[in-house]
Amino acid sequence: MKAIRRFSVHPVLPEPLRPLSELAHNLRWSWHPPTRRFFRELDPEAWRLSGGDPLRTLCGLAPSKLAQLASDRAFLRRLAVAAGDLHDALSEPRWYQREAESTGDLPRAVAYFSPEFGLTGALPQYSGGLGILAGDHLKAAGDLGVPLIGVGLLYRHGYFRQSLSHDGRQQEHYPVLDPAELPLRLLREEDGLPVRIALRLPGGRSLHAHVWLARVGRVPLLLLDSRVEANAPSEREVTDRLYGGGGEHRLLQEMLLGIGGVRAVRAYCRRTGHPAPEVFHTNEGHAGFLGLERIRELGEQGVEFAAALESVRAGNIFTTHTPVPAGIDRFETGLIAAHFGEEGELAGIAADDVLRLGAESYPGGDPGLFNMAVMGLRLAQRANGVSTLHGEVSRTMFAGLWPGFDAAEVPIASVTNGVHAPTWRSPGMPDGAAELPDAELWALRRTLRERLVREVRTRLRASWLERGATDAELGWTEGVFDPDVLTIGFARRVPSYKRLTLMLRDRDRLTRLLLHPERPVQIVVAGKAHPADEGGKELIQELVRFADDPRVRHRIVFLPDYGMRMAQALYPGCDVWLNNPLRPLEACGTSGMKAALNGCLNLSVLDGWWDEWFDPDFGWAVPSADGAAAADEDRRDGIEAAALYGLIEDHVAPCFYEPGGGSGGAGGGDVPVRWVEMVRRTLTRLGPKVQAERMVREYVERLYAPAARAQRELGAEAARELAAWKARVRAKWPSVVVGPVEHAGLEGHGHGGDPEHGESAGAREPVEAMGLGLGSCLTLRARVALGELSPEDVEVQAVAGRVDGTGRIAGADAVRVPLKPVTSAGGGPDLEGRWTYEGTVTPGRTGPFGYTVRVLPAHRLLASGAELGLVAVPPEDAGAGTAGGA
Repeated sequence: MKAIRRFSVHPVLPEPLRPLSELAHNLRWSWHPPTRRFFRELDPEAWRLSGGDPLRTLCGLAPSKLAQLASDRAFLRRLAVAAGDLHDALSEPRWYQREAESTGDLPRAVAYFSPEFGLTGALPQYSGGLGILAGDHLKAAGDLGVPLIGVGLLYRHGYFRQSLSHDGRQQEHYPVLDPAELPLRLLREEDGLPVRIALRLPGGRSLHAHVWLARVGRVPLLLLDSRVEANAPSEREVTDRLYGGGGEHRLLQEMLLGIGGVRAVRAYCRRTGHPAPEVFHTNEGHAGFLGLERIRELGEQGVEFAAALESVRAGNIFTTHTPVPAGIDRFETGLIAAHFGEEGELAGIAADDVLRLGAESYPGGDPGLFNMAVMGLRLAQRANGVSTLHGEVSRTMFAGLWPGFDAAEVPIASVTNGVHAPTWRSPGMPDGAAELPDAELWALRRTLRERLVREVRTRLRASWLERGATDAELGWTEGVFDPDVLTIGFARRVPSYKRLTLMLRDRDRLTRLLLHPERPVQIVVAGKAHPADEGGKELIQELVRFADDPRVRHRIVFLPDYGMRMAQALYPGCDVWLNNPLRPLEACGTSGMKAALNGCLNLSVLDGWWDEWFDPDFGWAVPSADGAAAADEDRRDGIEAAALYGLIEDHVAPCFYEPGGGSGGAGGGDVPVRWVEMVRRTLTRLGPKVQAERMVREYVERLYAPAARAQRELGAEAARELAAWKARVRAKWPSVVVGPVEHAGLEGHGHGGDPEHGESAGAREPVEAMGLGLGSCLTLRARVALGELSPEDVEVQAVAGRVDGTGRIAGADAVRVPLKPVTSAGGGPDLEGRWTYEGTVTPGRTGPFGYTVRVLPAHRLLASGAELGLVAVPPEDAGAGTAGGA
């Protein structure tokens, strides 16, 4: 019979054992081996049955066992040590406290919003890289002492669990998650009642949410949950599934995350005394509405919308992970209008003001759609991509928001992702592994590979049983994989651009690689396709059907239900981590970083993080097809697959199987010296770069600290001043005119004595035609009409550098030199209302060279000269050297 009510019955811990609850509820255990050992030793069988979850382990202990532990003095001493260690970890000063003491300008607190957080398999609130990155961000921030508050949603069904049908088709199953069985606690008011967050919806409806608190080391994570009695049935389902539904359902999730999330932060700070955040960081556009809620708060304090917008922007940071427009959430403008303004949320903010922030008001944009990433960028003074290459891609993708500027100057920086080493480095990988002698390091790598072989066999057998096979049919699984064979791993989400099946392009060639008599290869594959992605499901089925072939099934496997627990087994045991996305569609791709922490070598297309850190000393780069081949998807795949096979056959496998100075297989006792040296370099040179602590330090130094300073400067009056200045500059900008521009002379290099070179007409001639010498100084003079603006409102720049075949100044080589106003006899503009500016530029390298002059708005509170998206340049026929600009 099916129960009509479900409850979780928790053990009542005797008073001496109360510290066990704190240890189990703080997710530090997930990356702290001593705490994990402590719980495992409580009851090894309960630990095994719980899947390594301390809270479930406690629930599995009999009352008699608890009573015994409560009177065991030796155990209580160990418990006191473990509890004291946790207390010290949560309270002792770390890097951030030392930096704050020395600099004095770090933010008091930072709120970090993300739609998903991958912290541990015991709290399944993630789907892929975005969530894992967010979880690693929180963990590393806590390790460094950064006063971060995480904000997300609690999905009662999490993300789906994956299995395979008999014919290899992905099947989805949604678990029912009870918060009472998770390492969570309700945030409560002083009277003991749960804190309740409420949003107003159209038609007089409301959306209520409770706030669950997870402890991630010293970082609190607030998760909003709409499964509240006060909600109507449809509103209760708002936080049902991660990335479930569409239309209004998705919009309500994002309103709850952004607007409700800010309210949850306020409630948490009020209840605990935690410092209020000065900086708000949104991890992707899903939480973008947080900026609007902050504007509403300021409106209640009497700050006008325009001024509130400037104040909020100063403290907002927006991180984009999306390399293609299709990956951005967009909503019908009518749906947005219905949920804001008079009938909906954010009282005091007009729906039209909301719509303008997300409007795709640029060439190629759709006026009928509201773009969450566009809103995120307009509400944040600072933005970044997640690798150097992704920063370049993002600047190009969003360049329409800054018309008149080359993509290189779009104000989107980059902070390359990192991974949390204590989470992803195998406990079997000792500190100082890189210092081991060759033979010991090689033996360590074999031990890790052998563990993976056992894991693969166990998981593969379980998968086949779930697909309908019987025990009698599965004897062959005991011979799957070999601990002495080169092992390649590929585990990803399965959108088409990650190309799960590129390895199947030439199946005969792949089969020969797998079954090579002297240098065989074995491949472990895992990954989930989004439930609505039929194409992704077909790719999985294609791979599974190939792996089911009796000829190769001992050498290639697909393991269903990829998640954190599986990943932590795969990364250490693989020798090579494969990544073959369509370049440049991989924003970062951190799985290869996790593998590198364990001495696994990377074999990847030069995309994401690998594009900036690849070195042939510790990995291989799969060439990308360029030009016409890149435009033909089928041809591109063929070229790149052939390159991949060639690398494995001619470079990777020979390196792995070639012992130092001899011949034979990896299991023959000889050490492949070059391979081991690549492992060593991966650990010593790549390992420090890929860590999340490096990433979080960069966020603090390059984004959080400047945002906090800007937020402090923009009090109500300063914000009003800046808003009024921006409005005036925008209104008067059409009257700004540049020209004529003259080069008044060439210093340090003769040009044949032609006096015409000192006149404006000479500026029409390409500079290279004048025989300008390297190191010469070119003095420029520009006349600029500012209309009703003053020189204090602008910066006039000379932009100079090498020019390409179209006459444009190459952004990477451009030099920007401020020009100074020349004071006239009257101390102002000439009779024609034009100001004169002068300065010099110097070619820094030989080759085609050109210059132009431009005018930008300038104010001490701007983060970038491009912030307003306004620029004035000479007309194309004004003869300003070689036309171009940045």
